[in-house]
Amino acid sequence: MKFGDVALSDALGAVLAHSVALENGRLRKGTKLTETDIGKLHNAGLTHVTVAQIEDDDIDENSAAQTLIEHITAPHLSASAPFTGRCNLHAQTSGVLTVNAEKVAAMNAVDEAITLATLPNHTRVDDRQMIATVKIIPYAAQKSHIAAVREIALGGVFELHPFRTKTADLIVTALPGTTERQITKGIQSVTTRLTALGVELINQVTTDHTPDTIATALRQSSAEMTLILGASATSDRRDACPEAVVRAGGRIERFGMPVDPGNLLFLGQIGERPVIGLPGCARAPALNGADWVLERITAGLQVTSADIAHMGVGGLLKEIPTRPQPRMGNRRAPRKPKVTILLLAGGQSRRMQGRDKLMEDIDGSPLLTHCAKVAIASKADHVAVVLGPDQHERTAALDGLDVQIVKTPDVTEGMGGTLRAGVSVSMEQSDAVIVALADMPDLTPQHFDAIIAAFDPAEGRSIVRAQSEDGQNGHPILFGKRFFEGLMNVEGDQGARAILGTASDYLVDVKTTGQAAVTDLDTPEAWAKWRKNRGE
Repeated sequence: MKFGDVALSDALGAVLAHSVALENGRLRKGTKLTETDIGKLHNAGLTHVTVAQIEDDDIDENSAAQTLIEHITAPHLSASAPFTGRCNLHAQTSGVLTVNAEKVAAMNAVDEAITLATLPNHTRVDDRQMIATVKIIPYAAQKSHIAAVREIALGGVFELHPFRTKTADLIVTALPGTTERQITKGIQSVTTRLTALGVELINQVTTDHTPDTIATALRQSSAEMTLILGASATSDRRDACPEAVVRAGGRIERFGMPVDPGNLLFLGQIGERPVIGLPGCARAPALNGADWVLERITAGLQVTSADIAHMGVGGLLKEIPTRPQPRMGNRRAPRKPKVTILLLAGGQSRRMQGRDKLMEDIDGSPLLTHCAKVAIASKADHVAVVLGPDQHERTAALDGLDVQIVKTPDVTEGMGGTLRAGVSVSMEQSDAVIVALADMPDLTPQHFDAIIAAFDPAEGRSIVRAQSEDGQNGHPILFGKRFFEGLMNVEGDQGARAILGTASDYLVDVKTTGQAAVTDLDTPEAWAKWRKNRGE
């Protein structure tokens, strides 16, 4: 890849290295310069520009990132579309993530242009949580380096182990002087931890703090896992709680752990059933070593004495006051945003001379059916199609598709009425909505995915607008949650143009392949031209 200052006449097809302020907006860094872009730069008085020029042995940043993410993803993980050389991996369920740290280090050592950042090995993750990100630092990576990283990734880098243990029993012991409040507090804390892992507490027994009474309760336990919360801290393998496991026919795998708080945990086994002796700190909500053991066992991972010995690095938990409490879920962790596509399909086809444009045939299906299937196939979480109250033929065209049909009486108003109806049903369940028109036949799932990948409110990208490959503004357009109230107030047939005009600081334009973003078919003439171009 060549990088440096070139004359505008030599910049066509190169990648803009630094954003350039224009009279009406900004040409963002990372833009592949078109003739239109060159003209804008010329009009701004520039004669030279700093660019990256991709050579034959390079892969552009987005293609490189997507290639790598496809080779490191695994079951229960989903990859985002690339944007600015970045692809993210998200969990599709709750569980424990294992990471091959040696492979990650080897991949990052191939070339400084290629980076892979991940969560630590054995991290507990929640559904939709980000677990890794690939970032190509410059605007391209060498093909040979990408091939080398792919070779390292063979055999897998990640594995997400979903929580699968569903039931547990709890034995709480009592000594003379143990109060009912202490017992209740302990039960509540353990129950909360188990609930966060999807585990139901089946039986809870309170018994004397003696080996024989505890052993009797252990023999009667029938859940997949048994927990013991002792009235007094376990001080030795021969103390009451671990001795009870032995008397019940089990064995002690490990007593004590190099994690603080949580040192006095013990791990046992009775047949195939794990038995965990909880440390006293399990009565409090703060993270402790028992959480790490519970998470792994609940996820079906074997936990040995050696595994616990390796928990020492990073095990000084009491000195990390900002660490989230895992039983409540990692609320601070970056997560995949929930995105709804609003397919606006309530228009009256006034310019079609009596024909319904959304019922025009495309490859054997009505246009509306085609567009809905494209939206469903994207990485969006939900698709809502907004229709008028009496558009029965259009409703039938959606029969059997995984979409929510929203009826609005305000179709005569134009786009404003259908937009308000769509946003109103999406406000509670979505972090963003993508406003899409149902008369754009060339859109693909990848167009929607590119829009979703660019959305990042933390980076100031709360509105994402699709552009054609040559830089024309078009649709779809994504709006983050902060603009939902404004969308609910739009009126007339102008749609969200007023918001776009006043929120330019939050707007990012994403160039998409071809002319799909600006191709809508409103007239018989437009349909005839489009079909002719397809060779029909």
